[in-house]
Parts: sequence; structure tokens; C-alpha cells
Amino acid sequence: MGVAKYTRDEKDRITGVEYQSGIKVKTVYTPEDLEKCGFDYRQDLNDPGEYPFTRGIHSQGYRSRAWTMRQYSGFGTPEQTNERFKLLIANGQNGLNVAFDLPTQMGLDSDDPAAQGEVGRVGMAVDSLRDFELAFKDIALDKIGSGLTINAVASIMMAMYQAVAEKYGYRKEVISATPQNDILKEIVGRGAWLYPPRAGVKLIGDTIEYSVKELPRCNPVSICGYHLRESGATPAQEIAYAIQIANTYIDEVLQRGLEIDDFVGRFSFNINIYGNLWETVAKFRAAKKMWARNLVERYGAGKKNKKVLFFRGLFGGGGSGLTKQQPMNNIVRGAYYGLAAALGGAQTTALCSYDEAYTIPTPQSALISLRTLQMLMDEVGLRDTVDPLAGSYFIETITKEMEAMIEKEMAEIDNYGGMLKAVEDGFVQTKIARQEYEFQKGLENGDYVKIGVNKQVMEEEKQEVELHEYDEEMAAIKIKGLQELKNERDNQAVRHNLLRLEETCRNGKNVMPVLVECCKSYATVGEMAGVYKNIYGLFKEPNIFK
Repeated sequence: MGVAKYTRDEKDRITGVEYQSGIKVKTVYTPEDLEKCGFDYRQDLNDPGEYPFTRGIHSQGYRSRAWTMRQYSGFGTPEQTNERFKLLIANGQNGLNVAFDLPTQMGLDSDDPAAQGEVGRVGMAVDSLRDFELAFKDIALDKIGSGLTINAVASIMMAMYQAVAEKYGYRKEVISATPQNDILKEIVGRGAWLYPPRAGVKLIGDTIEYSVKELPRCNPVSICGYHLRESGATPAQEIAYAIQIANTYIDEVLQRGLEIDDFVGRFSFNINIYGNLWETVAKFRAAKKMWARNLVERYGAGKKNKKVLFFRGLFGGGGSGLTKQQPMNNIVRGAYYGLAAALGGAQTTALCSYDEAYTIPTPQSALISLRTLQMLMDEVGLRDTVDPLAGSYFIETITKEMEAMIEKEMAEIDNYGGMLKAVEDGFVQTKIARQEYEFQKGLENGDYVKIGVNKQVMEEEKQEVELHEYDEEMAAIKIKGLQELKNERDNQAVRHNLLRLEETCRNGKNVMPVLVECCKSYATVGEMAGVYKNIYGLFKEPNIFK
């Protein structure tokens, strides 16, 4: 995980260590370091389950509740994805994390010319409710929660999840869905955006407001620092920007008249495991503390129920950490990432599989990642006691330093005018792009070590990865099924519901109730997203290379 700069003397002794966040690590830490950084047990750490929740949200930690294992999965047709879901559940996975293909993420149906060559390639292809019916067939939606990793059309997927649950006889009050639904990070860190940021924030507000009123077990937004980090943000920026993005969504909902304690407990986070182990653990601990403090000091949250202050998150890793070189090494990296998640107090964890630097996971590689998490849970001893690193001179000191850096980054965004403006102007994108460029240079010149990439390189390396080839026949079947659906459904009802959706968007009302009806009438993702595009327009990315 060695994303840190090391300086050495002529005898290869380490003389200096600097983390990506800028933390400079001493050789030895003592009680004097805690005193020097102003560490206070009650204010900075406190007991498990107590504000500021640095040691976690449960007083008994993993003893009372182990982390949820929610491996990211989905590819090809809904039938293929359903088969993979059942394989993972049968082998002990207790949460789903759905991958959608790029056309679905971009609001395109499988028969759209722009979708050619991408149908089902990197995730499940979804055109309509019929696909969700196949994907979630025979899965107990009242017992297992589902992450829906999608952003621009997350409102549509959330409505579709409710529709499929009701189709299978579940009351909407018992289902648990967590759409990623974080358009600001998508614009900054990944690129699958559609409409301008303000329209995207409005739609996120719709999902939050609707969930508060109609879907009591759903978490309508999962702020994704993960992709910010993958794009080049430092660990401190990842947390600072994630919190500021969350603040943007909070402000949107507060304008609707809801009280902070009525909805903010539904927010969750997706945070990245990548980088130095100790810096990553300090990041997780600082994130929990900073989120709670942000809610109390900025919004006066927690007066009704302290649980709304919990930093609830999926800590996942693998993306940038994986290497194409010596791919089996990624199995070992995954184990260390899982260890970092557990030491950081993750409620939910997902690990990339060793072959994901090349392809989507095979059943075997997906099971190895799941078994890695299960070994950490049941063999290694990570559930023995709550927060075993608490009180470490080293960990507590660098957690305080991380906290100060997060505060500094947050203040910069506040001074700029808030996260929405910073994203619209490309301010955040420019900072992250520059840092990623500098990091890549550091990797290429050896400042950062990556085993198999720039150290311990094997010139005649043999790659042993089974590639998941694109299946044109599968895509043709998917398109044929969509055409059959359009012939069979009540097209008059579809047109009626789409007109209602258009009117709702024009009037600035909450789209969720009519989206559910659109989905139930088998309107397609492309048709519903098409209404959004017509009303809101498309976002034009600002020039970030200034």
C-alpha cells in the first residue's frame, strides 16, 4: 500500500517518511506527542459509541455486529447478474452492491446507437423494470440490502427498486436500498454525468425527501469520496470534499423545510482504501470525528437522536491499488485493504478482485475476495476487541494531524463559495487533476514504490488472467428483449406517465412518486432520462487545465 515518500541513507536506512496528505512521520512517538498535538480523550476519542464516534458507532464494536460484506458485482444480462448474486449470497455475502453498465449509467437504452459495444460490458444492462425483475428474482429483498452504484439516473433506479419490490410482494417500508446518487463526486471524479450540477442536486434532494416520507429503511445517498481519491485527491481532501458535498445535499433538503435530524441519519459514505495503511486508518478515524462535529457545529444536529451523527460507510478498496503487473499480488493487497478497513471501523466492506485491473471478476476471483473478508472476520481476530489501535501515540497523533488538514481543505471550499460553485467552476477538478499528474510522475521516477511496477519487476512476466470478453450475442439478445417489451407494454400508459414526469420536472416538484409509476408501466431508462435531458439540458465540463 506504500503510497508514501521515503528517504533513505546510503545504507538503505529510512531517514524520512511523508504521507500523501503531507503528514511527516517521526521515528518514535511518545506521550509527549499527544500532549503537543492537544489530544483530549473525551473530545478526540471517547468511548466506543459515544460522540465524536472516533472509535465507532457501536459500544461493542464488531463483537456485537460484524461488518457487512457487499462485493461489487454485475455484468451482462440481468439473468447473468442474478446468477452471480446468488453465488455470492450462497457463499456468505450479506449485502448486494450492483454494478451497472455504462449505457445504463448514462441514461441510454441498450438499443441506443451510442450504447453499441458497451451493453453489459462493465456492469448489468438495465432498460426497464423487467430487467430488475430478472436481476432480483428469488432474492429476499426484505432481508438483504442493495447498494445501487449509479449516479446521474439514481433517482430512476431507486424508483425501479421500489417498483420491483412491490411487484414481488414486499412493502416499500421493509426494503433497504442505498443508491450512490452522488452527482458532484461523479462530475469531479468519474465522468458519468448528464445534466448540470444544480439539476443533479435537486434530484438528489428529491430522493432524500421521498425516502424520509416513504422508504424508512433506504439510505438515499452515499457520498463517494472513493472516486475523488481514485482521481487524485489526497486522503485529507477525500474526506474534506466528501463532507462538503454532503453539506451541499443537506442545504438542498433544508430548503424544503425538513429538519436536519429527520433526514441526515440516512446519509452514508463510500470511502477509499488506498495508500499507506496507517494514513488510511487515521483518515477513517478522522472522518468519523469530523462528520459528527460538522453536523453538530454547522447544523445543530443530534438534538433528537445522536445516531444521526454516525458516519456510516462502506470502506472499499482495490481500484488504483491494483496492478496489471503480477496480478496475483492483488490478492495479497486485497487482504491488507480489508485489514485497513477493519482497523478503521468500517460498517461495510467491499474488495476489488485480483483480476479487476484487467476485467470484471470471474466467479473464482470474486469468491477469493469474499473469503479474504471472511478470514479477517473469523480467523485473524479483528473482532476480539473494540478499536484495538485506540490510544496509540502514533495513531492518535497522526489522526489529529489528519483532522487539521481536513479542516484546512474544508475552509478553502467554504471560502470559495461552497462545493456546488467549486464543482461548477472546475476548481476542485483542477486541483485533483494536478495532484494526480504529480503522483504519476512520482510513480514513474520511483518516489512512490509499487511492487511489480517500479520495483521487483519481472521482465518476462507471465499474465494468468481469464478475460471477460465482450459478448455481442448477449447484447443482441438484450436489444431484442427490449424491442419485445416496447411491443408488449401499454404504450399509452407509458406516454401518459412520461408526460406527467415532464410536467413534474418543469414545475420543480418531487419526481419520485411519478418515477415509480413510470417504472411500473415499463417506461425505459432512456425514456425517463430523456425527459431529464430535455428539461435540464446537459452539463458542459469547464476547462480544468488552466
